Order: sequence, then C-alpha cells, then structure tokens
Amino acid sequence: MSKETYDDQNLFEAESGMQEQANLATRANFSGRLGFVLATAGSAVGLGNIWRFPYLAASYGGGAFVVVYIILAVTFGYTVMISETAIGRYTRKSVIGAYNSLTNSKFFRAGSWITALIPLLILPYYSVIGGWVCKYFVDYLIHPASHAAGDTYFNDFIGTAASSELWFLVFAVLTIIIILGGVQSGVERASKFMMPLLIIIAVILAIYAVTRPGAMEGVKYLFIPHLEDFSIMTVVAAMGQMFYSLSLAMGILFTYGSYMKKNVNIEKASYQVVAMDTSVALLAAIIIIPSVFAFYGGEPEVLSAGPSLMFITIPKVFASMGLGRLAGAAFFLLVLFAALTSSISLAETCISTFEDELHWNRRRASVVLFVIMIGLGTLSSLGYNVLGNVTVMGLAFLDFFDFLTNSVMMPIAALFCCMIIIKVTGFKLISDEIKLSSNFRTENVYRVVIKYLAPIFLVVILVSSVLNTLGIITM
Repeated sequence: MSKETYDDQNLFEAESGMQEQANLATRANFSGRLGFVLATAGSAVGLGNIWRFPYLAASYGGGAFVVVYIILAVTFGYTVMISETAIGRYTRKSVIGAYNSLTNSKFFRAGSWITALIPLLILPYYSVIGGWVCKYFVDYLIHPASHAAGDTYFNDFIGTAASSELWFLVFAVLTIIIILGGVQSGVERASKFMMPLLIIIAVILAIYAVTRPGAMEGVKYLFIPHLEDFSIMTVVAAMGQMFYSLSLAMGILFTYGSYMKKNVNIEKASYQVVAMDTSVALLAAIIIIPSVFAFYGGEPEVLSAGPSLMFITIPKVFASMGLGRLAGAAFFLLVLFAALTSSISLAETCISTFEDELHWNRRRASVVLFVIMIGLGTLSSLGYNVLGNVTVMGLAFLDFFDFLTNSVMMPIAALFCCMIIIKVTGFKLISDEIKLSSNFRTENVYRVVIKYLAPIFLVVILVSSVLNTLGIITM
C-alpha cells in the first residue's frame, strides 16, 4: 500500500467518530485463545464435517480426496481464515462495520452486505437439517435401532409437515437459548462443553467402527491414495468442501476475530482450528466409510449414496450392529453437537451485525433473528411436503438456499475479502495485526496465496458449482 493510500486510510479511520470508539470499548471478548479456538472450531465443525465430508471422500477416490483436502486446508483455507480473523480483530467489528472502517467505497460495502446476508440465509435451512438430527437422536433413545432403518423412514418423516416443522422449531429454540447467554456465557461456554465431548464420542465411535470385521478395507480406501482415483473434479470437490467446512466467507471469522483479544496468537489459533476441524472430518469418515465396508462390502452405489448416506444408509448399518441402538444414539448426539456449535456461530454473526449496524441490544436482535429463522426455515421445512410442488430454479427451497449461499454468495464474498486486502488495506495492515501476537512465519506464502492462488481457486469454485447445479457438468 502506498504512503498516500495509507495516509488516506488513517484519515478515514480518524473520521469514524466518537461512537466508533465507544463501541470498541464495550466490545464483547472471548476469555482467551482457548475460548476463541473452541468457539471457532465449533463453528467450523458442523454438518459439513459429519455429513458432507464422508460422502465426498467416498465419491471422489477416498485417499486421493483426503490428501488434496488436507493440502488445501493448510494453505488456501488457513490463509483466508487468518485474513478474516485479522480484519475482524483490527476493526473490532462484524463484517459490515469492518469494511466500513477500512474504506468508503460503495463497491466494497456492497461486498460486506453480501457476506453479512450469508449466515442469515444459511441459519434457517441449517436449523431444518438440525431438526432432522434431533429427531433421529431421540428415536435412537426410545426405539430399537431398526426403527430408523426402514427404507421409507426418512422420506416419510420429512414428508410430514407437522413432524418436520416441530423438530425444526426444537433446534431453532435450542440455538436462540444459547445465543441469549452472550459471548462468554453462551457461545464460548457451550463450545467448551460440546467440542471436547464431541471429539470423545467421535473417537469412541471410530474405534468401534474400525474394529468391525472387514472395516480395515475401508480404512485403506480412505487413507491410501491411488492415482487412478484422482481427477480435476477431486480438486474442485475438495476445494468446495474445505470452503464450506472451515466457515470461510460467512462473516463468522470477522465476528469471532472482533471478539479476540490482542494478545492471542492468530497464526497458532488458526492452525489449531484447521487441525481440529480436519481431525473431526476424518474421524467422521472413519466412522462411516469403514462401517459401509464392514456391513456392505464397500459397494460403490452405497459409498456414493451422497447426502442420504447419513440419514438412510448409516441407520441400516446401526440396525445390523449388536450395539446398534447405543451406537446410533451416540452418533446422532455427535452430529447434534456439531450442528449446534455451527448454528450458534451463524446466529452470533447475525446478532453481531444487528448490534453493530442497527444498535439493537442482544435480546431484541435475538427475537428478530428468531422470527427470520421461523419464516425462512418454514419454507425449507415445508418444501418437502406442503410446498413440495413449489420450486425455485427447479430446486426445493432448502436446496435453493444451499445453492445460493454456498455455490454463489460465498465464493463472491471471499473474492471481496481478497480484493480489499490487495486494493485497500495492503498486506502491511494485515501483517502488522498478526504480528502483534505472532511471528507470522508464513507471511511470504500468505502473500502469494492471497494475491494469486486464492482468486483463481475461488473463481473455479464459483464457476464449477454453478455449472454443476445447472447440469452442464457433473461433479
């Protein structure tokens, strides 16, 4: 960044007024690095890890997919993560306020609104899926494992308006109750409880899964890469999953960064989040893929079952186990914790935006958010029954919101983040913020990724995802 640009930047920040300084002084904080890591890891560890990662790994070559994913996560994913976190901590604002603090450009402010809208659109349909998880967890508590393993069980459930809406409301209420507790008492405390327990359950289930007869073939498939299984679509799928899984370009990391204390090592904390998120994804894959090999012999049509793998195929696996009811209850408790830690991060990001931009208190912001969740979530909940004949672009409401946010808005939001660093703040501002608590050993790699690689990756994700949804290419 040139001296003139830097001076203009300082002048712009100086003109932000006394209200800005008052907001900074009263900004909520995580208690420390552990609070940030567990809350951010909780945000990252969600249905994307437990539900999406295993079926993508199974569909795109097992070990080949895993290797590509890990490489992308520790390079591209980590780079975007520390960028958003550093901007959040520097400005002490959620994404709209952060961009407004950095520039008066209408172009970049439009980008901030796109980013802020993403969690507001994701949270309602995410809560519908969270409701499905609640339903399955309760079923395994009160019924035999065979109860949820019927061929039509899942479709009958989501096809019933009253049942689908009820469980969606249960999950939505759980999310709002935690959010009302605030940053440390609500978000951080819930994450500190759920994340360690989530990992413990995942480890126990993974050990159980790999000790089933025939399961080791699934472990080999998952961790031994074969060149014949690699294709360009393996890279595209891994990029899309990494983006979805690490909570990038949703405004979450701006918000959580704004709650981070200045003495917390951004570099180290971000690596810990990436490591924890990737570990849980791998544990989920170890639970699911070896189980499919053990009970189905690794049949390709079962491995490539897609999203139905968790709600239709895996319950059949539990029904075949000696301890199927216990294993099923533990598995869906694991998924429920993962879904909740992500939903509260989405909700907290929305709450932070309401507080910063509309100057609402937490209670009012939470009530308004709950109303929005009910309105948009009901569309998704009823999209498989009462509103089943109503589609957008040929997609059910839930699938449309998922496509709009994950395939279109998130890559665009991440491109805005890269551009604001390249064109507005320059690398020095980000570097100085990170170096307040870190040596920033990866600074040179960071510059290359943000300036050259990340924009290319993001355009590839955007174009390929849209073309795939439109049926022009098959992923």
